Amino acid sequence: MRKSRPNPARIIISILLIMMILPLSAQIRTGAERTEEYMPLLRGKRVAICGNHTSMVGYVHLADTLLSSGINLVKIFCPEHGFRGEAEAGAKVESGRDTKTGLPIISLYGKNKKPTKEQISDLDVIIFDIQDVGCRFYTYISTLHYVMEAAAEQGKEVIILDRPNPNGHYVAGPVLETGYTSFVGMHKVPVVHGMTIGEYGQMTNGEGWLAGGVKCNLTVIKMDGYTHSTRYSLPIAPSPNLRSDAAILLYPSLCFFEGTCISVGRGTSTPFEVYGAPELTAGDFFFTPTPIKGVSENPPHKGEKCRGFSLSTFANEELKETHNNFTIKYLLTAYNTHPDKSKFFTNAAFFDKLAGTSKLREMIIAGKTEQEIEESWSENLRQFIVMRRQYLLYEE
Repeated sequence: MRKSRPNPARIIISILLIMMILPLSAQIRTGAERTEEYMPLLRGKRVAICGNHTSMVGYVHLADTLLSSGINLVKIFCPEHGFRGEAEAGAKVESGRDTKTGLPIISLYGKNKKPTKEQISDLDVIIFDIQDVGCRFYTYISTLHYVMEAAAEQGKEVIILDRPNPNGHYVAGPVLETGYTSFVGMHKVPVVHGMTIGEYGQMTNGEGWLAGGVKCNLTVIKMDGYTHSTRYSLPIAPSPNLRSDAAILLYPSLCFFEGTCISVGRGTSTPFEVYGAPELTAGDFFFTPTPIKGVSENPPHKGEKCRGFSLSTFANEELKETHNNFTIKYLLTAYNTHPDKSKFFTNAAFFDKLAGTSKLREMIIAGKTEQEIEESWSENLRQFIVMRRQYLLYEE
């Protein structure tokens, strides 16, 4: 009996189906997607969301998910960049109403960083669900601090729906010192803290960082399938100028430039993937920042041709495989090749807030090497790593 030949089309379809099924079985389930865990905690309660455009349950926004499930969603709090993520860094975020749900939106950026007693008096629980990138100066964790603090003071619950940290596989950088606390650095943690936002909330509670040492009634809805060694590509840009995996990996190292005369590519198609300035004498990459509505409407060096470096290819090809992505070598290169070093730190106070210390700037000016500078924070970093372990929810 003649054997039938395999059908090539069927083989291809089978392979494609297997390729589709395998990732699904191994994929991460975010806290927001584990509705079976937190929906029972919300029944019969007055609920608010502190969230933004990244607060998604699959392809549906968390607000829509809660409303369709019969949850009494009362209002929305939103952080920097707004509820729909359309505001650029530092831009004023207005309160108002969500155009889709009609729910009132209360901005937690600007003068009203912390929910007031009146704003949470009609609530039982606040759900915090925002995609973070794991850096001390990325302000979503500062918003988390104030939400937890307000809730603790008024006897309200907070539920964090945990999400992966794309920079969660390492810990690095200077640890914030006393006297440098600000909205871009609330706690004594390094630049890269290596924690999910749920773990960070637990640390904030456990270390007594809330005003007066109050404790928040906090629940973290953990993820399935996540470890700290998991590399994760964000499905949604967490803010207007962090649009790619490359930018998110480079962000911890390049954000220091925001306190200097160096552009990080705001007003270009690759923000936080390049750096340069009109007066730099090194680098083979050129770019000209121009206004981009809703992203960078008045970028540094607007309309000026900048010389510097593009790190896009390096980030895409090498950083995704590197354990520690943080470095100060870009900062040192820019400073050492700048023709007028007295004009480099255009906003020294803000630079020190980003660094969490004045020592980084002072050591750069003094001509210290990369190794000498990194050694200056190594002991504080070691102590943080030890303290951090007790708050981890996932394997490293």
